[in-house]
Amino acid sequence: MIVLAARSVIVRNGLGATGLRDIAAEAGVSVGTVTYHFGSVAEILNEVVVLETERFYGAIVAAVDAEPDPATALRMLVEPLFDDSEEVRQHWRIWSDYWTAVARRPEVAEEYAERIRVWEACLVRVIRRGVDAGTFDVASDGIDPSVVALKLAAYSDGVATQIAQNAPGLTNAVALTWMWEFLSQQLGVVLG
Repeated sequence: MIVLAARSVIVRNGLGATGLRDIAAEAGVSVGTVTYHFGSVAEILNEVVVLETERFYGAIVAAVDAEPDPATALRMLVEPLFDDSEEVRQHWRIWSDYWTAVARRPEVAEEYAERIRVWEACLVRVIRRGVDAGTFDVASDGIDPSVVALKLAAYSDGVATQIAQNAPGLTNAVALTWMWEFLSQQLGVVLG
């Protein structure tokens, strides 16, 4: 209940304007109840990001892992990131605040890394399946699928940040085109 309330407040106000009192009020509990369960807003933010990861990526990752065609699976994994919906905008707001918090205090995220990097881990699995099936041509260039996944995660994170800042001419459709161009170059196959 506290984590769901924190998510709502962070999406509405941003992390910088979110305090324990705001979270307690949103949850309908006392500040003491919040501090009994969590030591800080940073600790709550970690749990918000874990919840967001499960909420946003859970069904996507399950469907992608079940999809036998690597190219289709790749599309299923990337397209939701740039859907033009309030759900996606909220998702990126949470991540943007999280990256800012982690940049200031990297130790905040250390224990959560495996629980929140599920999209990237799924991308590695898809790329490996595609290489094994001969769909993707990563191995011939000596590129490690985990490196391609990290590059795409960094690229998509940056592009999503630019969209949130209303960069001129950058729309979700343009961003998705850029993702396909990048992946086509990295994987040696035309996507999109």
